[in-house]
Amino acid sequence: MYLPHRSWPDLVDGADESLAVVPLGSTEQHGPHLPEGTDHLIAESLARAATDRTGHLCTPVIPIGVSAHHRQFPGTMWVEPPVFRDYVESFSRNLSYHGIDRIVYVNAHGGNVPHLREVGRRLRDDETAFAIEWMWDESIPDLIEDVFETPGPHGGPKETAMIMHIARDLVREGRLEEARDGGAVFDYDSERVHGATTFYDSIENSSNGVFGDQTDATPEIGERLFEAAADQLVALIEWMDDQPFDDLMPRSRLNSPQ
Repeated sequence: MYLPHRSWPDLVDGADESLAVVPLGSTEQHGPHLPEGTDHLIAESLARAATDRTGHLCTPVIPIGVSAHHRQFPGTMWVEPPVFRDYVESFSRNLSYHGIDRIVYVNAHGGNVPHLREVGRRLRDDETAFAIEWMWDESIPDLIEDVFETPGPHGGPKETAMIMHIARDLVREGRLEEARDGGAVFDYDSERVHGATTFYDSIENSSNGVFGDQTDATPEIGERLFEAAADQLVALIEWMDDQPFDDLMPRSRLNSPQ
């Protein structure tokens, strides 16, 4: 049930709904071949596909996230982490006013992860709601490893394949080799000095901002990834909906041993 397409009388019948799905992403550079909306396009597509199957509420997408580490590239938009956290928390408390007490943040941007986890902790600590962050690629790691030799964490073949499936006309397919050759194969260990992570911005690792071999991507692989991730999201939504609310709330402190 996609909320922006309903009128308020349409939503009265769903007044007893207790779970909502919130897609979030970013508007930031994804190399020379992918649109800046890559992350929020993926998040919204998966959230709507899953809720079409389960009948749960899907909110509008939140398209701008914590992306300052891509700021050197034209078009990248971002908000500061405290602003992002407060906005998502306020938005989530708005949902709780309408009876929502479980929220799945369908997230497709790595920069949002710790902040969504923090918001979820705040909402759970005061027993407003049980809200958790879910990232599509982390739900299907084995499949991604099987289909790509060098998937890359950003702008690589996994995101390229997904956008080829979701919105192929937005992929600049003539630039796939340029993206690969001007990017980098990401190796966390090689970027550490005596155990310290010394980089902050993506441009410090990749001159065009992307990682991996984009030429491995195809629309067919994108469809496989999309359907597998959607299956995982549906399973998560159904699991959360089945849990007694009290079981999702914090446990009491341990008593001292007698």
